[in-house]
Amino acid sequence: MVDLQFWLQLIVVLFCLAVGGRFGGVGLGAAGGFGVSILVLGFDMQPGSPPVSVLLIITAVIACTSVLQGSGGLDYLVGLAEKLLRKWPRVINFVGPIVCSIFVIFVGTAYVAFAVYPVVAEVAASAKIRPERAVSASVICAGIGVMASPMSAAMAAMVGIMSAYGYTLLDILSVSVPTFFIAVICACLSVNWRGSELEKDPVFLHRVQTGQYTELHVTHTDRINVEPSKAAKIGVLIFALGILTSITIGSSETLRPSWEVAGKISQLPIPSLIQMVMLATALIIIVVCKVPSDKFASGSVFRSGLIGVVGVFGISWLTGTFFDTHKDVFVHYFSDIASSSPIIFCVVCFCFSTVIFSPTVSTTILMPIGLALGLNPQLLVGIWASCYGDFVIPGGAQIGCTAFDRTGTTKLGSFVFNHSYMRPGLCFVVSGTIAGYFISQIML
Repeated sequence: MVDLQFWLQLIVVLFCLAVGGRFGGVGLGAAGGFGVSILVLGFDMQPGSPPVSVLLIITAVIACTSVLQGSGGLDYLVGLAEKLLRKWPRVINFVGPIVCSIFVIFVGTAYVAFAVYPVVAEVAASAKIRPERAVSASVICAGIGVMASPMSAAMAAMVGIMSAYGYTLLDILSVSVPTFFIAVICACLSVNWRGSELEKDPVFLHRVQTGQYTELHVTHTDRINVEPSKAAKIGVLIFALGILTSITIGSSETLRPSWEVAGKISQLPIPSLIQMVMLATALIIIVVCKVPSDKFASGSVFRSGLIGVVGVFGISWLTGTFFDTHKDVFVHYFSDIASSSPIIFCVVCFCFSTVIFSPTVSTTILMPIGLALGLNPQLLVGIWASCYGDFVIPGGAQIGCTAFDRTGTTKLGSFVFNHSYMRPGLCFVVSGTIAGYFISQIML
């Protein structure tokens, strides 16, 4: 039976989610800790257990990626991305999102694509193509690219949750990768003919007439002109081998060691495998590429990644504490609805993710709830795209890329929601959820 205590505790959770979502990052984690303190100390609730395994995977991946950045590997990859973008300017509406996405998929964090977005806007404008089309699709697709990356924090969360149900990293990738690229094409098509052509756009013409815009000259950046170091290339190779090792061993039960404990056979858990392989890969890059110790944790990837860990830690602890206490209530009232109409759960996931600016946090919170409500793990893997609604309220990438488009075609809108990124974002989530559902029925 739902009583007054339940509603008061729910208000605490929603309040902390709203406050944390506004500040993001460390603020999100701090709001979660604040909520846990109120629930435990004020309502005598038993604290839940933070997702330790997920947090450790994320930490190991961040460490490895940070070392790769210290070796110069990330700059090398960005240079390659810029070359590809400039090679096919006439089809930038498709090449931009695909290149940005592949970059994110390999590295595992959408943050690194920020270095490529200005190039997308520049190449589009130089080719007389409305930059809004390529920029909006690139930001959306790169931001959601983490769902197809074996190195992302979101994937770490998904593997950590689904490994208990027998799904390996390769199983999840077999669904998320094709789903992602189908959704990318749909998102690109949704904006390919959007708006008037650049040379007929009134805002652009006004900027030209008033001198606010001058012709762009395509110039190669330092990343393209400078020959990458040998250490950078070797670092990327070692990083790729580390990813391949995690996928290969994690997808084969015969390759994973097992032990007999108390008469039962216990096999190496996939989360533990990823943690040790990523840390080992980081050490190999450090030794072989001679990465200076002051660069281990000084890069942008380490800082942004650590902020993400704090966010996942606090918010997942808060929601876990609340849900564990009232699990029977949720199962009693909502399990039948969720099982008979999974689309309702998809809508709930999307709405929730719009106020939590982290797909990793959304995955960590919502997937266990879906499992507790009796939803099939196969279904949850398939509809994972519905957890990526953080584009609805413009964040750092959207705001920054609006400024990168000097033609003025990319807009944030006057009513928060009517921005340039809404159409490709909604198209991606809807097409990705539908495609993922059917692909999961085939692959899992």
